[in-house]
Amino acid sequence: MKKDAADLLSLHKLNPEQQQLLSAWATRYIWWKTPTEALRYPERIIAQVMDIGDYNDGQEMLRAFGEDTPRHILRHAEAGMFSPRSWAYWHYRLGLAAPGQVPPLPRRRVS
Repeated sequence: MKKDAADLLSLHKLNPEQQQLLSAWATRYIWWKTPTEALRYPERIIAQVMDIGDYNDGQEMLRAFGEDTPRHILRHAEAGMFSPRSWAYWHYRLGLAAPGQVPPLPRRRVS
């Protein structure tokens, strides 16, 4: 996530169910880090669920975290976090874009 974005999940105390879900997803969706390392970045775990997660995990994420969390994650996404398909799906699903009006994916900027 971008450094200047507010850390939405660290501002709120996570309930035991949210913690349990994040722990399970950390192992499944952030396989290149240890679960302890991955849990330092809960928004990154949720972004991975949004990008490569299965339908059931996506539904569980929405039920446990609501729609504000994934909206925040989309608005503060970094380049490469989402595939074009996932980017479009979540913008439509969360009411952030009308048909044909999905914003472009974030791009890396070289100065």
